[in-house]
Amino acid sequence: MSTRRQAITLYRNLLRESEKLPSYNFRMYALRKIRDTFRANRMVNDFKEIDRQMANAKQSLELIRRQVIIGHLYTTEKLVIEQTKTLRPSDD
Repeated sequence: MSTRRQAITLYRNLLRESEKLPSYNFRMYALRKIRDTFRANRMVNDFKEIDRQMANAKQSLELIRRQVIIGHLYTTEKLVIEQTKTLRPSDD
């Protein structure tokens, strides 16, 4: 598998796992951090640096997976921003 394809697969896996984080703040931080890091490293051409960044991303993926498990053990109420909106009937 090519390095580019591996990076894309890793990126998608990181995003998918981050979506599972129960805490809104951690979830949003993780998603922002993943996107920003991959954008910042988009133009890296040095293979040693690419390997180092891929190893860091794999470690981050494992960390996020552990955090998802821990987060589900200690659940809290959802924040107001996470609440689903209920539609009110219009005053026609």
